[in-house]
Amino acid sequence: MDKIDQKILSELSKDSSISIPKLAEKINVNSSVVYSRIKRLVKKKLIERFTIEVNNKELGYGVKSLTGINMDSKKRDNIIQELFKISGVREVSEVTGRFDILVTMYAENLNEMYRIVSDNIGKIDGIIGSESFIEMKTRTKQMPYMLE
Repeated sequence: MDKIDQKILSELSKDSSISIPKLAEKINVNSSVVYSRIKRLVKKKLIERFTIEVNNKELGYGVKSLTGINMDSKKRDNIIQELFKISGVREVSEVTGRFDILVTMYAENLNEMYRIVSDNIGKIDGIIGSESFIEMKTRTKQMPYMLE
């Protein structure tokens, strides 16, 4: 991977819908080079997919929670399966540390989040305990794909 590949990754991570001609112009490389580089980056699995970022607040999801869960590890697969049946659950990550898994959830408001946690998550067989962290504000940093 060279500087051109890094520039392509950097620009696509900002806006994956950018056209190849615009991307080529932005990084001062011929369009055919950009096209073949992107194709190669996909083939090498450096690019897994092109996607969008949805504005959850505009969709009505005003509350985001990360919930740490401790569970009976023998029931892990069933617990994860049950978690994904809950409408507000978006992501389940197996982690190290004081929790076994972290669950990312969205809800319209705090009352709905409370219902998700107490009525749904709390009743899954094998869950020992949970602790929820409500997101107050998020700041993100662009991944540095460009060489300095």
